[in-house]
Parts: sequence; structure tokens; C-alpha cells
Amino acid sequence: QVQLVESGGGLVQAGGSLRLSCAASGRTIRSYAMGWFRRAPGKERERVASITWSAGITYVADSVKGRFTISRDNVKNTVYLQMNSLRPEDTAVYYCAAAITGTGWASPGSWGQGTQVTVSS
Repeated sequence: QVQLVESGGGLVQAGGSLRLSCAASGRTIRSYAMGWFRRAPGKERERVASITWSAGITYVADSVKGRFTISRDNVKNTVYLQMNSLRPEDTAVYYCAAAITGTGWASPGSWGQGTQVTVSS
């Protein structure tokens, strides 16, 4: 089991930036991939980006490509989501998740508590 603690959400104007952090702990975190999801009111949950701990293989959704970047710090066991050029439609609760590498993202084994990101126009 992996424990996840998120930080970094908040209120920002359109065009601004925020960085979300997800600190992971657990004996087997290197076997996991880490992902960022978001859920906006009335919308489906969306996987925004993900990265594998070991190889650093990344995925970024088309909806945020070119604006959001996912990265990891293997010393701090922390994954970051750098969000630039934010838009009002990026407003959502953002969740960090962990899934065993290769098992997909249908049912991640661990979730963070969620952090609100609000982008004003």
C-alpha cells in the first residue's frame, strides 16, 4: 500500500500557474506509477497525467498537453504537476493516485485526499 499526501492547490487567475505536489510513502513505491486525476462538477473523472517511478515514462492528456508537466523526485519520493497557462475549465479537485505499474488506471490502489484548484476568468 502506498500513502499519498497532496499539496499546492488554490485560487489563480486565468493564465497563471500552480504546482501540485504528491508525497508518497510505502515500502514498494518503486513498483508503482503515479497519476494525477481531476474531477470537475458534473464531469467525469479525468486522468490528467501519469509517470512511472522507475523509468519516468510519462503520459499527459490532450486537454492539458503543452500546459501541464508531470515530474518526479526520487530522493523526496514526490511527484509534481506543474500547471501553466491555466484556464477556467481546469477548475476541479485534483487527486494524486498510485497504481502498480502495468495494471492500468481503472482502479488505482491508492488515492490522495484531493486538492481544489480554482481558475478565475
